[in-house]
Amino acid sequence: MPQAMTMDHDQCDKELLEHVKKPSPPPFLLKTYMLVEDPSTDDVISWNKDGTAFVVWHTAEFSSDLLPTLFKHSNFSSFVRQLNTYGFRKVVTTRWEFYNDMFRRGQQDLLCNIHRRKAWERKGLVSSDKPIILTAPKEEVDNEQKSSQSTSSSSSSSGYNSLLGENKRLKKENGVLLSELTSMKNKCKELIDLVAVYTNMEQDESPKLFGVRLGAPGEKKRNRSAEISEKIHVLLSRSIIM
Repeated sequence: MPQAMTMDHDQCDKELLEHVKKPSPPPFLLKTYMLVEDPSTDDVISWNKDGTAFVVWHTAEFSSDLLPTLFKHSNFSSFVRQLNTYGFRKVVTTRWEFYNDMFRRGQQDLLCNIHRRKAWERKGLVSSDKPIILTAPKEEVDNEQKSSQSTSSSSSSSGYNSLLGENKRLKKENGVLLSELTSMKNKCKELIDLVAVYTNMEQDESPKLFGVRLGAPGEKKRNRSAEISEKIHVLLSRSIIM
């Protein structure tokens, strides 16, 4: 009996030692597996229909909302490069679907068989697997192009409308200035005509002798009127120029 108990104890120690020695998966693979397995994030990242690969459905939300929760960055390109170092391949051209023989739904224990490639292996000297090329799916490219074209068109339309508005404003201001200038010219003409009438009245009021108009007093008045008329004309001309 004591001998049997000793054998059971040795067997237990042996199993425990084997469990301790069993390699654990790299943290990157465990974290990625957790993200894919989580049903609450299936609209962003999930397994494909067969559970043989996983798909990132929305890269923007994945980068901004999910990556920072388990990794120290929010860069989708860095995440893809990490997948490449562990032998993952992009298997569908129309979406971000990644495949590795040992990365399967419900088989987390297989992660221990995935090893980080050496630098010379990643260059293709040994491994025949093609590295993941960071090329966005066609739908994403089309959407980005449409968005860029829409933004460019909207910007051009906005600039054109702005120029039209500025042109209308300048035309309106020009019309107001022309109207004011015309009004000022009319007032100047009326004032000059008024001075001319006043000058003629002064000339008629000069004294006469035997029917002949005496020029002395009238001449002084005429000269004074002419000076006044000239000064008014100069002042009005300056105001028009200003």
